[in-house]
Amino acid sequence: MRTRDRVWLPPNHILKIEASANETLLFRISPPYCSLFGLMRTRDRVWLPPNHILKIEASANETLLFRIRFYFPGWYGSSSSSARRYGVSKSSEAPVLDDITAAYLFAQWRSDFLSGAVSVPISLEFQEECLGLAVLDVMRLAKEKAKSPVDIYNHNSYKSFLPKNMRAHIQNQHFVTRKRIRFCFRKFIQQFGACKATPRDLKLKYVVSLETLQAAFYSEQFLVSEASAGDVCILVSGSRGMRWSKVKEARDREDPQVYCDFSDVIDISVKQGSKDGSVENRIVSINRRDGQTLELEFHSLSEALSFVSLIDGYYRLTTDAHHYLCKEVAPPRLLEAIQNSCHGPVSTEFAISRLRRCENHRGVYILRCSPRDYDRYFLSFVVEVSVFIQLEFKHCLVVRSHSGEFVLNGAKCSFSSLGELLQHYQKEALRSDRHVFQFSRRCPPHKSNLLVCRSSQTSDARLSPSELKHINQMIFHKIHKEDLETMEGLGQGAFTQVFRGVRRELGDYGEIHKMDVVLKVLDKTHRNYTESFFESASMMSQLSHKHLLLNHGVCVCADEHIMVQEYVRFGSLDTYLKRNCNTINITWKLEVAKQLAWALHHLEEKNLIHGNVCARNILVTREEDRKTGTPPFIKLSDPGISITVQPRELLVDRIPWVPPECVKDSKSLSLAADKWSFGTTLWEIYCSGEHPLVAYDGSKVQDATIQFAVQYAPRFSVRF
Repeated sequence: MRTRDRVWLPPNHILKIEASANETLLFRISPPYCSLFGLMRTRDRVWLPPNHILKIEASANETLLFRIRFYFPGWYGSSSSSARRYGVSKSSEAPVLDDITAAYLFAQWRSDFLSGAVSVPISLEFQEECLGLAVLDVMRLAKEKAKSPVDIYNHNSYKSFLPKNMRAHIQNQHFVTRKRIRFCFRKFIQQFGACKATPRDLKLKYVVSLETLQAAFYSEQFLVSEASAGDVCILVSGSRGMRWSKVKEARDREDPQVYCDFSDVIDISVKQGSKDGSVENRIVSINRRDGQTLELEFHSLSEALSFVSLIDGYYRLTTDAHHYLCKEVAPPRLLEAIQNSCHGPVSTEFAISRLRRCENHRGVYILRCSPRDYDRYFLSFVVEVSVFIQLEFKHCLVVRSHSGEFVLNGAKCSFSSLGELLQHYQKEALRSDRHVFQFSRRCPPHKSNLLVCRSSQTSDARLSPSELKHINQMIFHKIHKEDLETMEGLGQGAFTQVFRGVRRELGDYGEIHKMDVVLKVLDKTHRNYTESFFESASMMSQLSHKHLLLNHGVCVCADEHIMVQEYVRFGSLDTYLKRNCNTINITWKLEVAKQLAWALHHLEEKNLIHGNVCARNILVTREEDRKTGTPPFIKLSDPGISITVQPRELLVDRIPWVPPECVKDSKSLSLAADKWSFGTTLWEIYCSGEHPLVAYDGSKVQDATIQFAVQYAPRFSVRF
């Protein structure tokens, strides 16, 4: 880093890491590419998480480097197998790096290469590669200074363009050998002196050569302990996910085993290390979608958080740009974006494409960060909805002032948060030119140019299926019928039949992946509930939480409507409780109740009503393991057909999960109804799957609902 690019901080100064990276803007990195960067502490080369707060003591002399941390090999290629950013269409894909970020990458890797921060072996093969890189560097410098390569060679030692260890190695060679190397180097310089390549092309060739030369430029490794395997080496890279090998195997240069890709991770937690280890030790638990958990013990908290922030960052770049895997490393700007349903710095093309796909445009808006400037936002919306008039899109600028207040461009009112600004304009109509608009419905975030596609799979970010005429703003992934295979039946609900199935999907490297799924098929006799069925799928598709069941998408055929969900091995909670009532203790029940509370809290934060919370609709994805201390893990499934469209006689069967006011008037469904259902579900959990009115016959259930409003405590025995 050049002297003029340094930031000096006074003693006792408190620095928020993410704010320092975004607000100083030393390197003109635009917002969509800032997620590729991180801050590294130079004294131990440990990466700091994006929410780290650094307090500068009077005696401290701390140096942090703003560096590219997240990298995708092959991003520079033009073939279908090259990494690239998602586009609105196949032809609109963008490179992973823009020119400014690519130039930054060149400067960073060149510095690491020459300083020896990333070491290269001393061998004849690597010596030739390094000399070739030195030739590229001389030519690049000549182009930038408008001189001939020979002039650069005459005024600089060729060894200054080589790594430290290679310089020392050549210096120790015989005089004749050194002279031969110098002669060959000068000959190459003279031969390539008339090369017409631009400095940009030469920098790119330099980066490509370094990528091929040494994987350590773009991968990170961590030495940790694992209970069954002992000391292991975890290797993480953007192209291959997480791999691991035993330390001895790593030294023997054996290929590491694949653990999982970033999209397979659902949750990461950090806790205090084992009692036998150091006080500084931390255990990182990585939970996968298939229910498997990997526990790794790190020697320090800083090393553990560095690892977790790496996985978390790659997850947002490859899977979901609007979700975090671990609260301990969640970026503050991401938390703010989630709270306000902000799309991040997505392009105008993505905003327009998303709005076009909403069949009912009235009141729909998108809040997004500016893709060019920090602390600037846009409210994008449609102002013409007539079928005879071409749609017109408006993008109103929102600016955050130096004092932290938010102001809509052209308006006088200022607000302390984005949430306050949105609430104000949801009540008061916005006038823009000759148009009047009122914000009433947020369009939630989805795939955009913030995501990187790493393989030959299509990157056409279609945000909804072929929309049905009477379904407004349905958002889910469309799955083709030929990609699904139906297997044995798992049960039947009031409106659906449930089957186990297999979904085939194109993987990151062109291979076909098969995954077990659950196929929830809407009965043909209940096609009048199609809209509610898809509304349920749409809601679950827009949510991302570890205790909510993953909805892969929907399959819409002429004769079938299918919801495709993740397969859960251990079935529904009510059945599990009854089957294992003799082994489940109070700790197990408390843990499950807490996880359900977290899921409902997430829905409440989004102001979303589930409407069908019960033990039958909760699935057990992982069993408890008391030997290792692994707790059970549950997920809340989709609500299914809403009670607001069900006939009254069916609502009686939903008592006591449906509150009395909703039995009288199902349209009164509110967040309070989920709290009532949560209480009933707690009863089920602590009574081993039995519900409060199990002793009542059908004629007395409805009358008992009123009594249940003030119900006695359940009588149950607890196993401690």
